[in-house]
Amino acid sequence: MSSSTAIDTNHEPGPSLPEEAERGTALVASVRALALSIVAVMLVFLINNYLNCGQQWPGLPFFFAHQGWFGLEALREPLSPPQLIKGWLQLFSYLGAVAGAVFYVLLTPGRSLRSDSALLSGLAAYIIRASFWIVLIVGIADIVISFLRVEDLLAPLVGEEVAEALGRSHYRGAYVHLPLILLSCVIALFSRSLGFIWLTLLVVLAEFQIVVSRFIFSYEQPFMGDLVRFWYAALFLFASAYTLVQDGHVRVDVLYSRFPKPAKAWVNSVGTLLLGLPLGWIILVTGMWDKTSSINSPLFSLEVSQSIYGLYVKYLMVGFLAVYAVSMIVQFCSYLLDHVADLREKPGGDRLAGHT
Repeated sequence: MSSSTAIDTNHEPGPSLPEEAERGTALVASVRALALSIVAVMLVFLINNYLNCGQQWPGLPFFFAHQGWFGLEALREPLSPPQLIKGWLQLFSYLGAVAGAVFYVLLTPGRSLRSDSALLSGLAAYIIRASFWIVLIVGIADIVISFLRVEDLLAPLVGEEVAEALGRSHYRGAYVHLPLILLSCVIALFSRSLGFIWLTLLVVLAEFQIVVSRFIFSYEQPFMGDLVRFWYAALFLFASAYTLVQDGHVRVDVLYSRFPKPAKAWVNSVGTLLLGLPLGWIILVTGMWDKTSSINSPLFSLEVSQSIYGLYVKYLMVGFLAVYAVSMIVQFCSYLLDHVADLREKPGGDRLAGHT
């Protein structure tokens, strides 16, 4: 082929800047919509879980089976018209969650990935903050009630009827734990401290008082050990999302630390989509599939320990798994947005260690 007939690729038209900008805008919008949709669907899932197990709504599996969708076996007894309406509402709630997230993205085209990442990270931080206040306040209140019951001091203070009622998990959960949980959520709105150091100190002090009371005063009660386990489980599970945002989880690798920043962003983005988010959803779905599932069953029955004088917080400890999954899903979505911003070389974002 002669030089006169050779194709000159140096002057081929390439993507124009407006086209590149349009593709970049579409990518940003898609990633924002994906992350926000995941969080919105998760929140709707939690609401529907309460409606299914606490208010006897049908839930999507029964609704789909009634409709004969997705090859599900037909119900032996079809849903009643009111239940069918509730099923449609639950279906539209999920569709509305996705539509709402997409609509929000379309209404805020100028909002950056890092802004939405900070928004979701703040939500995860609030969930953890509220949970820390819950375990602190509920733990202290419950150990005081249990101590007074053991020492027969509760009845003189509150009367025989109330003292007897406080020995039932449903009464204590509804009239002691629930108000304290709501109070803790309000406190978390104004307190920005996550309390990791303080909760760690409290775990040490709670264990120390067991040692002192056992070996010096020969006094030990089941609620003392329950309080240590209650606080320690909270510390271990609630700190996971906070550690994630600080990039503080231990990495066992021989390659990652040598990667440049874009490669680390790719690894973390793909890992979030294939490992992190599926793990959170597996915990939620398997633990809250129906009322007999591993998380729902203790929560809705307000399960307590076998010891009659222990703390009445076992059902809350099971709920820690749900808090862990929810906070990690929210934080992983924040993580995804932040790393996509790193891939696009946007300013800000210091989560990735190492050199660029």
